[in-house]
Amino acid sequence: MKILFIHGLASSGAYKMASSLRILLKGSEVVAPDVPIDPTEAHSLLEGICKDEDPDLVVGLSLGGFWAQKLRGRRKFLVNPDLHPSRLLRSKIGVMEYLSPRLDGATSFNITEEICQGYEALEQNEFEGLEDTEIALTTGLFADRDEMVDCHDEFQIHYPGRARRYPGTHLPNYPQIKDYFIPVILNEISPE
Repeated sequence: MKILFIHGLASSGAYKMASSLRILLKGSEVVAPDVPIDPTEAHSLLEGICKDEDPDLVVGLSLGGFWAQKLRGRRKFLVNPDLHPSRLLRSKIGVMEYLSPRLDGATSFNITEEICQGYEALEQNEFEGLEDTEIALTTGLFADRDEMVDCHDEFQIHYPGRARRYPGTHLPNYPQIKDYFIPVILNEISPE
């Protein structure tokens, strides 16, 4: 199985969830790019990876969940997705430090009002045209104590019956990934 992992804000493809997926889904290839903060660049990169790599599964964490939702026609797991990233980004305008190493060596990035407006424009139509087949391809995994972003109820409106709760906070740890995510992923990929 080939998996595209999309990290969250201030992170990178080196984020520990990508390595956890590699360990727990042995034999799977995990493609985990460093996603740019600029929404046009990010969208172009992710669409290109999907075209070139043709992943069987897309896993997106937080801001990565927003991006995963945009990749229509693919099986995807949105982990604590931020369905309205412009709101959080507006509260963080300015220079931020990356929390995990990036391949290009960058240690910081700049959030501007223009970037926020780019995300806001993408949010305007994110649920348009959702058909039953797309809903069936999308699963949301939501922490019951998410201290950063909780879009569970909104997700349920647009993807009825496709949300799952797990005990934890916004950034899942290895035991949570192992005990709660992997069984859901395996069940969705290969239902009994």
